[in-house]
Amino acid sequence: MLAFIIRRLLGAIPVVVLVALIIFCLLYFAPGDPATIIAGDLATPEEIDRIRVALGLDQPFHVRLGIFLLNLVKGDLGTSIFSNLPVTHLIAQRLEPTFSLGVLTVLLSVVVAVPLGALAAWRARRAVDRLALVVSVLGFSVPVFVVGYLLIWVFAIKLAWFPVQGYTPLSHGVGPWLSNLVLPTLSLGMVYIALITRITRAGVLEVLSQDYIRTARAKGMGDRVIIWRHALRNAAVPIATVVGIGVALLLGGVVVTETVFAIPGVGRLLVDAILRRDYPIIQGVILLLAGIYIIVNLCVDISYAIFDPRIRY
Repeated sequence: MLAFIIRRLLGAIPVVVLVALIIFCLLYFAPGDPATIIAGDLATPEEIDRIRVALGLDQPFHVRLGIFLLNLVKGDLGTSIFSNLPVTHLIAQRLEPTFSLGVLTVLLSVVVAVPLGALAAWRARRAVDRLALVVSVLGFSVPVFVVGYLLIWVFAIKLAWFPVQGYTPLSHGVGPWLSNLVLPTLSLGMVYIALITRITRAGVLEVLSQDYIRTARAKGMGDRVIIWRHALRNAAVPIATVVGIGVALLLGGVVVTETVFAIPGVGRLLVDAILRRDYPIIQGVILLLAGIYIIVNLCVDISYAIFDPRIRY
């Protein structure tokens, strides 16, 4: 197992480098000039050229690429063009809101979707199954920002149960911290719940048709024991897979959700950087998201051996 983890971590290095190359090339050939944006509309060509030289934007492609990769190896993601602060410092300031939102969304989705999917498979073609189907269709069909604005209108404006926008650090108390994250978590978790519910239902439904399930029923085992101890455990591998794949949806939804709810997280930092063409921040955040996705998939691969003892690395 340890050798497998080491191989996967070493194999992730070329992936991160490839992502860095792609992002650098896309931003290099993107239209627009950060020096012009920084200088403003009334700047003279001489002032723009001076800013371009100060930022190193006058260097050729291969020189800028070499500097970027060398700094990346050192753990230096560069300096923000506008705030003149290290990108690592800016990302570190925004990690807590994004991490809190992501963890709560995953926990809510798994706690709701796995039992709902298993129950839908157990009661296939009945009322519970149809309810799970409706939830899944709505979760996939309605965009995240639409769900967010609906939740704000109902629970924040009309009922005044939760704050409309913003974020309260965990150091200020669990209650205020959680109250600011309830609506964003529900908004972001809809599509994730829909995805896990459908896969759980399909996996458990397939397992329930196996011979050993019929044998367990013939021996007099109750339905609850069959569902939770046998069917769901044997369907855990595809469920874990879709949980890992769904992290990509989660990372993309964080950007939209943090913008809707004005949460000062990494997603909103990325949006602001794109609007201002702050290339170092864009590169740093995308590399961070790619690294998170790689680590999550590694954890999913390791979980296979836990759910199915027949799997050995």
